Amino acid sequence: MTSLVFSSSVVTRSSPAGASSLLAHSRFRLPLRKRIMMCKLVEPLNYDNGKPCIPVINEQRFPSFLSLKQETDRKNDRRFRIFSGTANKTLSEEIACYMGLELGKIKIKRFADGEIYVQLQESVRGCDVYLVQPTCPPANENLMELLIMIDACRRASAKNITAVIPYFGYARADRKTQGRESIAAKLVANLITEAGANRVLACDLHSGQSMGYFDIPVDHVYGQVMNLIGDVRGKVAIMVDDMIDTAGTITKGAQLLHQEGAREVYACCTHAVFSPPAIENLSSGLFQEVIITNTIPVKDENYFPQLTVLSVSNLLGETIWRVHDDCSGTFETYSSLGID
Repeated sequence: MTSLVFSSSVVTRSSPAGASSLLAHSRFRLPLRKRIMMCKLVEPLNYDNGKPCIPVINEQRFPSFLSLKQETDRKNDRRFRIFSGTANKTLSEEIACYMGLELGKIKIKRFADGEIYVQLQESVRGCDVYLVQPTCPPANENLMELLIMIDACRRASAKNITAVIPYFGYARADRKTQGRESIAAKLVANLITEAGANRVLACDLHSGQSMGYFDIPVDHVYGQVMNLIGDVRGKVAIMVDDMIDTAGTITKGAQLLHQEGAREVYACCTHAVFSPPAIENLSSGLFQEVIITNTIPVKDENYFPQLTVLSVSNLLGETIWRVHDDCSGTFETYSSLGID
């Protein structure tokens, strides 16, 4: 099972001894100024002249998990296609770059009345097809686009269709908290299945039970939960959650930590939904830094000085390769955050 190390608790540190404990339990690494996204695999890395093979992508270094022969074979694999929707084209391009591939050619447009048109511009007959499309805001538009992309691939005789959904919208509607409510997460899972998807690859679902709503296999890149509780006076606190929407909950938590004497507060999340008034809350001075991933594209107007964005392209790219090669999906991932 793939693990993206994020959690929903407060982590504190006050001394070098405490730092060792933090290092052992939370996998945060020092220093903060050197942020990286890494993967640790069960299988050993490949070496070239006694040194690990590490490619450079966008001026960042990522471990190479593939031998030269595997990379050559994969690039020549005519039965593998990866396509991008319009929701997060940048992330799709990063995933393709990590995998040493080019995005498949696809035409997506909207008619004057808002209807969506999709046409694959290359053959996918007998191919394993991966469609990268988070259902982030506007959720309904992006979900419908994904469904039509799946349908286009099915009707073009694709062998297997995997919906790569870095952010799964409607995941919060995964249960009934009061009478006469819809469980929309199950409805959306049914729509994706009925459209023709054979597998889903998702990042940090709001709850594990959402996987059970799908009647097809789900590969879940998810977070490990830690519960470290203690006195925060004079210490650094790190708050971690799966998503930030309006930032109301995490802001109240930061206010409480400062009231209890925390020296600095850091916020980390996988999915940056950033609905108003999230930016106002996060940039109010309560947080030393807000660290997110790019499962959802960040609008230009939503950037602020304390914001740091980490890419999950290597996580998703490696998971896609493992699914395609019928390999185990078990490898550990962590983000190095640390504290100065």
